[in-house]
Amino acid sequence: MTLVTRAGGVSRSPGVRARDHSSDPGRRARRLGPAGALVLALFALAAGPAAGASPQGGVETFDVYRPGVYSMQATWTWCTAASVQIMRNIVSDGADHRSASQAQFFAFMRASNRYQQHDHRGVDPQGFLAGLRRFVDPGYALVASATFESAVRSAVTRLRVTGKPVALIVAAGRHAWVLTGFTATADPARTTAFQVVSVRIVGPLYGRQSINGYDPPPDTTISYAALREFLLPYRFRFAATPWTGSFVTFQPMPLPLPRGAGRPAL
Repeated sequence: MTLVTRAGGVSRSPGVRARDHSSDPGRRARRLGPAGALVLALFALAAGPAAGASPQGGVETFDVYRPGVYSMQATWTWCTAASVQIMRNIVSDGADHRSASQAQFFAFMRASNRYQQHDHRGVDPQGFLAGLRRFVDPGYALVASATFESAVRSAVTRLRVTGKPVALIVAAGRHAWVLTGFTATADPARTTAFQVVSVRIVGPLYGRQSINGYDPPPDTTISYAALREFLLPYRFRFAATPWTGSFVTFQPMPLPLPRGAGRPAL
């Protein structure tokens, strides 16, 4: 079952590979090289190809990252605020790196939290969703997936169909990443018969910390298998939540969900 909400020195793990963009400053979403690793189908989406992707079959690599969009989180607790800033830069073709913007995003999301415990200094999924909908795009939805496979599959499909980044809750609820690209054996916008090989992620801790995979350089490629070490079931130590035990992602949702794909989590 997948719950969907439409409201309100670098140390790398095996399978993690950084990318060098210095020779290609104008890179946009497009196809690149080869792939393989089996993922179960979640649901089919009927849609035409997004701009920048080849309409032909075969190996599909898609990436919306571009130089100039990355922002390091201004404090240790502002990973969600920096993720909003990065995603806003990608979607709006911006280059805002001001800590004042992160402070604005963080304050809004904190005020929107479902759980307002004094000891909780961060942003919970409800607050994060509110920030994405307010500052990035109103079409974002919180997707709480029962399995790692369904979380990754739905995330790359929505990324491919919309051309917009996906936010991931990693480290069992303690950190946020931005999913900017992937490599698969076929185009997820055209078929459910694809295998995810790797994903490309942006972690806002980079520049402040790079240890044990948190966080590598922007637009680093992580293998499907290595992503399992980071995208973990959500935990919240202050209360039981609608998302506890689920793999939490925030996906752009321009199309109606197929019948049976999920139910509101809030």
